Amino acid sequence: MFNPTRQIAAIPLFSGLSREQYEALSRIGVRRSSAKNERIFSEGDEGTGFYVVLAGRVKISKISAEGKEQILHFFGPGECFGEVSVFTGQGFPADAVTAAQTTLLFFPRTSFVSLIRNDPALALNMLAQLSRRLRHFAGLIEDLSLKEVPGRLAKYLLYLSGRDGDAGAVELDISKGQLASLLGTIPETLSRILAKMNRQGLIRSRGAQIQLLDRASLEEIALEGKKLP
Repeated sequence: MFNPTRQIAAIPLFSGLSREQYEALSRIGVRRSSAKNERIFSEGDEGTGFYVVLAGRVKISKISAEGKEQILHFFGPGECFGEVSVFTGQGFPADAVTAAQTTLLFFPRTSFVSLIRNDPALALNMLAQLSRRLRHFAGLIEDLSLKEVPGRLAKYLLYLSGRDGDAGAVELDISKGQLASLLGTIPETLSRILAKMNRQGLIRSRGAQIQLLDRASLEEIALEGKKLP
């Protein structure tokens, strides 16, 4: 059964708030369900509010002038997106499309701004979240501009491992075509690098399952961002 107050309390963006604050948020949050590949908003659309993923996955991307898609990030349960519009009142800076059947909680900008005017603690939590997001995208720009594709891939595999509790094996939760776009390359190049990492004993790849066999070498490749020998 959907309990808005309990689900809002579990969202990292709102961690550490009081019950009264959670109840105030639950009164303005609007629950929405979307099928896979449903567009939530497009780049330039009016920023009418922000979203939190309750279930499913959302892809954030931009389309170049040549029509090429660059995937910026995937957001999963507990993560928020579109929150910049709350502070700027400007249009959304990228496209958002569901990557699976998804349940969202939408917070209208006007209602949320009214809340934070009366309760600045909400704004402080959101600013901390935005700071973390800024660091992430600064790292993404650095990776795309300075690191070779093997370094980007090694870093992503280690990220998945850490997200899953430093697991020795990870499972790709996106297609290899999407992963290639996320890493700023093409599927053929990604496949060649995965095959080379397999041959060198760094990983063992079987479909979406990837076992990390040599974490130390992967960490070195991720840090230095070099090509594979």
